Amino acid sequence: MKLIVSLAAACLLLPAAAQADDGIRKFLAGRAGHDEEIARSIWNWAEVGYQEVKSSALLEKELADAGFKVDSGVAGMPTSFVASWGNGRPVIGILAEFDALPGITQDVSPLRKPIPDKLSAHACGHHLFGTASVSAAIALKDWLQKSGTAGTIRLYGTPAEEGGAGKVYMVRAGLFNDVDTVLHWHPSDVNSAGLDKALANKTAKFRFHGIASHASGAPERGRSALDGIEAMDYMVNMMREHVPSDTRMHYIITNGGSAPNVVPDFAESYLYVRHPDPHQVEEIFDRVVKAGEGAALGTGTTMDYEIIGGVYSMLQNETLARVMHAKLVEVGGVHYSPEERAFAEQIYSSFQEPNMPLGSEADVQSFDFERPGAGSTDVADISWTVPTVGLRVATWVPGTSAHSWQAVAAGGMSIGYKGMENASQVLALMGKELFTKPALIAKAKAEFEERRGPDFHYKPMLGDRAPPLDYRRGVPGGGE
Repeated sequence: MKLIVSLAAACLLLPAAAQADDGIRKFLAGRAGHDEEIARSIWNWAEVGYQEVKSSALLEKELADAGFKVDSGVAGMPTSFVASWGNGRPVIGILAEFDALPGITQDVSPLRKPIPDKLSAHACGHHLFGTASVSAAIALKDWLQKSGTAGTIRLYGTPAEEGGAGKVYMVRAGLFNDVDTVLHWHPSDVNSAGLDKALANKTAKFRFHGIASHASGAPERGRSALDGIEAMDYMVNMMREHVPSDTRMHYIITNGGSAPNVVPDFAESYLYVRHPDPHQVEEIFDRVVKAGEGAALGTGTTMDYEIIGGVYSMLQNETLARVMHAKLVEVGGVHYSPEERAFAEQIYSSFQEPNMPLGSEADVQSFDFERPGAGSTDVADISWTVPTVGLRVATWVPGTSAHSWQAVAAGGMSIGYKGMENASQVLALMGKELFTKPALIAKAKAEFEERRGPDFHYKPMLGDRAPPLDYRRGVPGGGE
């Protein structure tokens, strides 16, 4: 005879913690369709850094409607916010990003299909990031309220991660000083929660000023600002042979003049310097400045520069990462429907050398799984301020690179949404673990203090400058 157990009876057989976890996951499953609508709206708007007016407002409304107290425009950034619910300790923070990238566009198609007249897109999946984080915070609020558990859940709406370093200004303003731990996640082509890496990064716009003249009729009377830019960039490229091998330097020329027959009196280059060690970044950046000064001297121009962003490398926390990994294993990977599989196969065929096999989206990578941390994030500055942990979830087809049209395509349909919902579940389950296990927080803080060192003093790499609210203006997809 078969034994049939009702769902209600089965729940009575589960430990209390397992029942609570099941309740959190059911709550989030009930929000799935609504979360998809939010993510799709933010995907469609594709607002770039510090211009995420509609995206930020939508997430703020979700939190306010759920009973959170929302403070808008914090740390001098109109599209930033902090939403809180509860009281007392512990204080658990969750990060939410929502900025898009300029200069790329793609429809929900497995083939390359740019959207006409659209010059920005969510090629890094921050529409999914912000939505999942907000949903996880609301789920935790619901659980705290129903269970009567003490503590505060705090959602940080963080603008301009892509080069604008929005979180650094929030750290500088002391908005994380009373937080016990911070949770975050990021869209990816794998499911992993380990000792994530990220490079320190310092960015600036170098501006050269010359003398305009007729390029053919009176070239001797002109001094080309573009010559200054090109001379500087040439010297930066020569530096590559004489910097540590794990250094990354890249740039674009954002303004090279207006017409070939006019000697440009203004030109601008936007440059990044990255390295695992923040001190090395500072030293290499100073050499780049010297190259700019030399280029100006040699071309008869003048040069000034504006620091746009600066972030630390990631301070890892193994204590938190191992628990996050366990929660990711509990939730599991992403499973495609036949239609999603067909979409994914077409995307996969567009990769020249995919680094992950199709099908791995259903797997959770082992804890020691590490890919080189060649990117940078302003989450890193938070990690030097409070114990911080994150995870990556497969919202893209395996083998997809961030900042690609393939990431935009998958992130705008159910493949991305499935990963997003998994991320919200992992974050919420991790938050519950922290609210109910003070010894875990204490252990994470002890590791944090040991890794950071007794003599550490936080000093923002971007100095005391105000947030560069217009840093995306004037570039394709970056606003007027």
